[in-house]
Amino acid sequence: MATLRLEAMMREVDGEIRGLEGVLSNGGLTLKPTVDQAIGLANRLMRSFAEAAGHTLDGFHDDSDPLEVFKAFVKGDPSLNAIRDNVRELVYYRNCLASGREDALPVKPEAMTVRTIRHIYLYMRTRAIKEHGL
Repeated sequence: MATLRLEAMMREVDGEIRGLEGVLSNGGLTLKPTVDQAIGLANRLMRSFAEAAGHTLDGFHDDSDPLEVFKAFVKGDPSLNAIRDNVRELVYYRNCLASGREDALPVKPEAMTVRTIRHIYLYMRTRAIKEHGL
């Protein structure tokens, strides 16, 4: 049952990322909502993958601190550290915006945000295929 939920969630997240990619190609993304959405998607991916692996991350939600979700997510499986830098990159963008340091962001931060959540998704999708037969 958890595997079916994981598969459905993966389809939903892929659809949301495709939506972001479509708006990005038209130049219509605003950075803060894009970063917030990407963080929510990353949290959803980590929580759903953990649940499918029998390691429910109780108390976390889409709007939880992604670094806290990540710490709970990798517990017991250090190979999941592969997405650490991507999660940290999203947090960096969020922190730059919160502190008014847009000058510290990379060129085209909206595109980088979308690419970063796509990288997280692709890694998690590959793992789900390998480990859960999706």
